[in-house]
Amino acid sequence: MTPQLKNYIFGLAVLFTTSLLGCTSRSPASVKAGNAIFIHPDGTSVSHWGAARMLHYGPDGRLNWDKMSNLGVYLGHMKNQLTATSNAGAVTHATGVKVNANSFGLDETGKPVVAASGKSQTIMEEAVAVGKATAIINSGVIPEAGTGAFVAKATNRRKFNDITKQIIESGVDVILAGGEIFYLPKGTAGRHATAEQTQRTDGINLIELAESKGYTVVYTRDELLKLPPNTKKVLGIFAATNTYNDQSEENLKQKNLPFYVPNAPTVGEMLDTTLKILSQNPKGFFVVLEEEGSDNFCNYNNAAGCIEAVKRADDAVGVAMKFIEKSSNTLLLTTADSDAGGLEVVGDVNLPSPVPERSRNGSPWDGKEGTKTIPFLSAPDKQGKRFPFAVGWTSFGDNTGSVVAKAHGLNANQLPTTVDNTDIYRLMYATLFWEKLPPHDEKSSPGNP
Repeated sequence: MTPQLKNYIFGLAVLFTTSLLGCTSRSPASVKAGNAIFIHPDGTSVSHWGAARMLHYGPDGRLNWDKMSNLGVYLGHMKNQLTATSNAGAVTHATGVKVNANSFGLDETGKPVVAASGKSQTIMEEAVAVGKATAIINSGVIPEAGTGAFVAKATNRRKFNDITKQIIESGVDVILAGGEIFYLPKGTAGRHATAEQTQRTDGINLIELAESKGYTVVYTRDELLKLPPNTKKVLGIFAATNTYNDQSEENLKQKNLPFYVPNAPTVGEMLDTTLKILSQNPKGFFVVLEEEGSDNFCNYNNAAGCIEAVKRADDAVGVAMKFIEKSSNTLLLTTADSDAGGLEVVGDVNLPSPVPERSRNGSPWDGKEGTKTIPFLSAPDKQGKRFPFAVGWTSFGDNTGSVVAKAHGLNANQLPTTVDNTDIYRLMYATLFWEKLPPHDEKSSPGNP
């Protein structure tokens, strides 16, 4: 039986079960072993993916992302504004409810957001509660909103110390990210952070707390990849802050800094190890992974760094797709919540070298090494021809742009062709818990008073 046929048969079973369950309550004993992997390449639009495709695979090549089976146009407005914030976008993905742009898991009254399931829990908190294996993975700092909002709540997204503590106490099995400065008391040096960098003012050493809870702590790519196969709980701390250096090309060159910390694992490597650990759980698993560099590099208008980050996200997509070939009861879902920097590829045949600093309408352009440098050169097409291109920017911020959601594996065919940001939660929920929730209605949403 082919993997595609297995997916189809399993999907029919899920749809039949969800139609019977409707919106009924369920006990932990009734939970089925559906798995979900949510990959959030922050800030990526169709143009970001296009730039990565051209540079790494050529105009006739295909990304792993291209090979995912289902696609829908993503609509990501917030409760009180059109453009999503990283924190509120993550809260909506984690709860299925639209929230105000400043939310980090709390509503306007300061209470925890009531999710579309009717519970004051995120989808990952529900997964932990019923015994599913869980993981959060981020190339940024551990309290980064795209993953942190799945297990933590705060009055302000910048309460990094408190958010980090909540994550360690969340019960999530695998926690992989940067941000050692938020684990250690001020004046305490770590593997990556100096004594001058560490931030905690409560005197708590969260690394020691994690070890007391049974976590194996690793600090480098090599240590992560050498974990024994029977490892159950892992805390990976791979940098003092982010695992990338999110600055302009010119600043990085001046400081002789690479895009990414050399001894830190990529998100693809993190996911590969995580799947080996979580797939041991017979109740299934839930992974939320964020490549944050694709947002942060673009917010600095660093085209080369941005494309590198998108490629890393695509590699993680490839890891998930390979896993699904052998595990047909797994959904892969991916989307961003906004368009970082408004990246566009400029592929004019008459593109000068070096590329001009700005286009005729005043938008800044980047070449291979930043402003006024030689163009990027695409990978060869089918005829072996390579093409020069530049990258143009519309802003430093996050925009409401051409974002799409894609799905692959179990229930992928249930992805709507027009995807509201609240639909992300609902598709993951049906896959993890075999419970179909009603469509989002802003007037009657549990998250609205």
